[in-house]
Amino acid sequence: MATKKPRRTAERILEVTLDLFNRFGEPNVSTTLISAELGISPGNLYYHYPAKDELINALFNRYDKALSELLGAVGNVRNVEDAWLFFHMLFELIWQHRFLYRDLNDLLSKNRKLETHFQHVLEQKTQAMVGLLGGLQASGALTMQVREAVPTANAMVVLLSYWLSYEYVRDPRNALEPDRAGEALMRGAFHVLGLLLPYLEPASRDHLFQLAGKYQPQGAGTGTA
Repeated sequence: MATKKPRRTAERILEVTLDLFNRFGEPNVSTTLISAELGISPGNLYYHYPAKDELINALFNRYDKALSELLGAVGNVRNVEDAWLFFHMLFELIWQHRFLYRDLNDLLSKNRKLETHFQHVLEQKTQAMVGLLGGLQASGALTMQVREAVPTANAMVVLLSYWLSYEYVRDPRNALEPDRAGEALMRGAFHVLGLLLPYLEPASRDHLFQLAGKYQPQGAGTGTA
C-alpha cells in the first residue's frame, strides 16, 4: 500500500490543478493556491512537482496521449454523422483541458516544451483532418479537389486551436463556465464542419443541419443564414 500512495497523491494534485487552471486560467493560479485547495503543504506539492511548469507539462502529456488516441480513430469517419460525433469528442477533450487553449500564446512563450510539442499537435491535427476529408470523399459524402484538401484541413485546425478564444470574446464572463460546455461544444463542431458545406453533397449537407439543430436550445439558430 505504501508504494501506491505517492502515485495517488500525484494524480490528485493533477486533477485539482487542472480544475483550477480551467476555472481561473493558468497565469492566475499559483502553487500556493493549489496546495491550499488540496489541503497539503507546499513542500508536499513540491515533492511531487518541484515547479509549476512540471504540473503544466504533466497535464499536457495526459492531453497529448488522449488526443493521439482520438485522432487515430479518424479512419472510422465515413459520413457526416461520424464526423459530427468525432468533432464533438475532440472538442470535449479540448474543453477538458481548456486552460491550454485559453492561455495558449502565453503558455508557449513561457514553456519551451509546450512551444516545441504543440507544433507536433498541430501537425497531428492537420494530418487527421486530411484523413477525415479523404474518408468523406471516398464514401461520396463530399466532393473536393485534391489541391483543396490541405488548405481546408489547415482552416479546420485553426478553428480547433482558437475556437475557445472566439467563445471567450463572445461572452467573457460566462463562456468558459462548465454549464456552458454543451452549447459551446456543439457550436465548435458546427463551426468546423461548416467549412465543408460548399463541398458536401445535398443529403449530407441537410443531415449536418439536422444534427446541429437537435442540440440547439429551443428557439435558437445555428448562427448561419
